[in-house]
Amino acid sequence: MANHLVNEKSPYLLQHAHNPVDWYPWGEETFKKAERESKPIFLSIGYATCHWCHVMAHESFEDEEVARILNKNYISIKVDREERPDVDQVYMTACQALTGQGGWPLSVFMTPEGKPFFVGTYFPKTSRFGRPGLIGLLTMLADKWRSENEIVRKSADQLTQTLQSPTDIDGCGSIPGPETMRLCYQQLSSSFDSRSGGFGRAPKFPTPANLNFLLRQHHREGDSRPLEMVEKTLAAMRWGGLFDQIGFGFHRYAVDAQWLVPHFEKMLYDQALLALAYTEAFQVTGRALYARVTNEIFTYVLRDMTSPEGGFYAAEDADSEGHEGRFYVWKPQEVKETLGLDLGELFCRFHDITPAGNFEAGFSIPHVSTPVKAFAEREGLKPADLEIRLEEARRILFARREKRVHPFKDDKILTAWNGLMIAALAKGSQALDRPEYAEAAVRAFDFISARLMKRNGRLMRRYRQGEAAYQGYLDDYAFLVWGLIELYETTFEVRFLEQALTINRVMLELFWDNDKGGLFFTGRDNEPLVARQKDVNDGAMPSGNSVAALNLLRLGRMTGDTRLENRADELVRAFAGPVNDYPMAHAHFLMALDFMSGSGSEIIIAGDPSNEAVRAMAQAVRKRFLPGKVLLLRPGGEDGRGLAVLAPFTEAMRPQDGRPTAYLCQGYACRRPLTNQADLEEALNFETKNRVRQNRQQRSEILQHQT
Repeated sequence: MANHLVNEKSPYLLQHAHNPVDWYPWGEETFKKAERESKPIFLSIGYATCHWCHVMAHESFEDEEVARILNKNYISIKVDREERPDVDQVYMTACQALTGQGGWPLSVFMTPEGKPFFVGTYFPKTSRFGRPGLIGLLTMLADKWRSENEIVRKSADQLTQTLQSPTDIDGCGSIPGPETMRLCYQQLSSSFDSRSGGFGRAPKFPTPANLNFLLRQHHREGDSRPLEMVEKTLAAMRWGGLFDQIGFGFHRYAVDAQWLVPHFEKMLYDQALLALAYTEAFQVTGRALYARVTNEIFTYVLRDMTSPEGGFYAAEDADSEGHEGRFYVWKPQEVKETLGLDLGELFCRFHDITPAGNFEAGFSIPHVSTPVKAFAEREGLKPADLEIRLEEARRILFARREKRVHPFKDDKILTAWNGLMIAALAKGSQALDRPEYAEAAVRAFDFISARLMKRNGRLMRRYRQGEAAYQGYLDDYAFLVWGLIELYETTFEVRFLEQALTINRVMLELFWDNDKGGLFFTGRDNEPLVARQKDVNDGAMPSGNSVAALNLLRLGRMTGDTRLENRADELVRAFAGPVNDYPMAHAHFLMALDFMSGSGSEIIIAGDPSNEAVRAMAQAVRKRFLPGKVLLLRPGGEDGRGLAVLAPFTEAMRPQDGRPTAYLCQGYACRRPLTNQADLEEALNFETKNRVRQNRQQRSEILQHQT
């Protein structure tokens, strides 16, 4: 028998549509039912590719005994956290306040008004390993609801008041400055794992924002240590089991410190943010490995995670055939049967696929423990020949693996995560000179524009099977604007800059806090919840406020609109307290600060975009790591007039003597126009060196003052 989830579009909710639990979707009618029947609500929040959500579902929500208790005593609601991050954010905050930790599945007991009184994560069906059992918990809390209702409701009121209190905002704090960025670097350095790369102990997450911040630290002060930390981490992740050595793409995180054993789910946002990190590392170092990994990530996304219409799917599960990771692991016998004895043994030696295995049940997770050059010398092969043979083997094994039972794919399309992938593809297209990546990014935005954007610029959150649903949240706006800024700097199509400004304006109208500054996660026309919150922590994904801050600064520089930069200044002031207190948790936010405080530059190239010299000038800028720059192209004709409407300061910037011309402005002053690529490259090199010199001098003066 189907329950009330059967007509939902969310793959996660549909996974529970035939549970014996009488699940309801989140909605006004469900809450009214709870109020009429005077029952507490059991809210379960998760997502379709969550391993422990599956465990709790099989163990408890498919169980008749659990279902009887829930159906008799509670109104049960299922929420997909990726569709409703607003609901998840509020109750995850409650969980962290009560227990000091969080995660999914999130289990919430609350009043018919939505006020939580007991919160936790995974509960086994019966008590074990020190965890209370769900059956006992359901029975105990139902009894308390009936016998001590006033006490339970008072507890819920107190917790809700805590959620409504602004705990993250301190507008009176000093604006974070260079000392805050250096403290962030020191905190990252202290937690850095010099043996295996990454930060902290197991489980280990990629945290791309930390890597992007460290690249800016290296660029700003010329210190080699931040770059060494980035390179150690990027190499360790690529050669470890965290990376799918056969089909490409990164898994969610590693359960060990060596990046060997991953939690096997693959998330779109991880692919996007890691692609950005590897792309920037390539710009800084020129190392082919980083370009290769970026290409591999995009190969996976464009092959497996792209809808026929051009949008990008959300995630792939960790489980298949009832086992986590089964799709991705191997035994030597299957490898040799597929590749033949000689090539099979070579592949097994290189990727450490052994009879004993390094995973469950004698299976092995392919990884690389010996660099190609050293392994080739040991095998008596030329490195280039070894690479060819390994790639041949990988392709054959990939074809074999395609015949296995695939993990479940969550094929909903989320505006925010698509914005991140648009940004990554556009940035990759710039740095690697790969036009096909820009084409994929344009196609994705055109899909978002057609399916998830209203004429007034209002965004929707999710699309699946012809349905767009849920008013967008801050992340949807901020992340899509980020993608559009990168897309403009890649294609120079004025429509992308125009769309970025429109969506950014709507975002400020809907989400800005007129009293204390900063942006709420929910807009003025989102469904009101028991608390309206702001977030500035940069975790697996950067916060919407952090991304919006950098967007505002870039758009302000691109258009000459100082009102946008002033709003960015207000945003930074609003969150000064938590950022100054613990900078390491705000790495992306500090990238906005780096842009704000550095000697950034506006680069405007005037000329015909189809002219080879113009393209060469643009590529000279794009291939470099210039985190403080904005790049515009001033063409002639209607397109040029269109740009001048958005960026009036470009009106007078024309080709000199009929030649493509670059205008380089820095610190509110412009150099003489440059009419050849060599002069532009020399000027860019000088600006980079000058910035390092100025920052070193500033640091020396601060140290002398402290002494």
